[in-house]
Amino acid sequence: MLKHTTLAAALLAGSLTGAFADPVKIGLQPWLGYGPLWVAAEKGFFAAHGVEVELASFNWDQDMTAALASGNLDVVAAATNTAIASFNHGVDQKAFLVMDVSTTADAILAGEGIADVAGLKGRKVAFEAGATSDLLMNYALKVNGMSLADIEHVPMGASEAGLALLSGQVEAAVTYEPYISAALGKDASYKVIYDATQKPGLISDVLTARGEWIAANPALVEGMIAAWDDAIVFIREHPEEGGAMIAKAVGSPMEEFTVGFKGVKLYDAAENAALVTGDFPATLREIAGIMQTSNPDEITKIPALEDVMMTAPVLKVAGK
Repeated sequence: MLKHTTLAAALLAGSLTGAFADPVKIGLQPWLGYGPLWVAAEKGFFAAHGVEVELASFNWDQDMTAALASGNLDVVAAATNTAIASFNHGVDQKAFLVMDVSTTADAILAGEGIADVAGLKGRKVAFEAGATSDLLMNYALKVNGMSLADIEHVPMGASEAGLALLSGQVEAAVTYEPYISAALGKDASYKVIYDATQKPGLISDVLTARGEWIAANPALVEGMIAAWDDAIVFIREHPEEGGAMIAKAVGSPMEEFTVGFKGVKLYDAAENAALVTGDFPATLREIAGIMQTSNPDEITKIPALEDVMMTAPVLKVAGK
């Protein structure tokens, strides 16, 4: 797995001139919900749909967003709240596929002496600002009558937060699988005090690109969606083989992966079509409202679905 600093330097050293060139460069993080992208690449599903891809691994959301905005990435796997933040910052970043929704796979971990969210008052808590961990932390604090002012935030990526908790650098951490299972497996005194099941739909991920890129490359976008759909089918029909590919990609032992993957719901093309024409627009506005409450200076607008997502490609692939 490339470190984000090394990868960012490599991307900046190259250039994309003129028309957007193949292969399609996709930025992603070692998150289980992005698993079908690795499966699609390894099984040749992208190639079967006429798309050559390069998957580039990052540790920080902000690095991927910057690489997308600068044209050093074509596509980014991002949290829904990242797309909402980009819209508010005037960044042209549009979703074209809902990838997953997390339940138990995003959580707040704490050690002895902290039994619940209220127990975080005055404590050091590690999480990445602006990412899904930030959203979960803010929501958990809000429903418990608290705010970020009640804790000491230690900025840190999800891949590092669990390790910081285990080493005693912080007293709690917000992270996601496979890092949750890895942390819990190393020390039985640590526990989950809050997870995304408390607010269904709060934590979700989307495949995104610049809106102008999506409009200019319909065949590539539809090919990626079709390849994702094939990967979902493969994972469901061959869970052990598909799971092993994802576990390897995220660096997780199978025993930890198996537990963590149960906390992620993946969406194929047909399920996407039902979601974006059903509950997703309302969920999107609710997520934005939560973000606005915790950060009113930056999240000034509650977007409609069309502000942050171009649904035509996935509806076409789904035959709708």
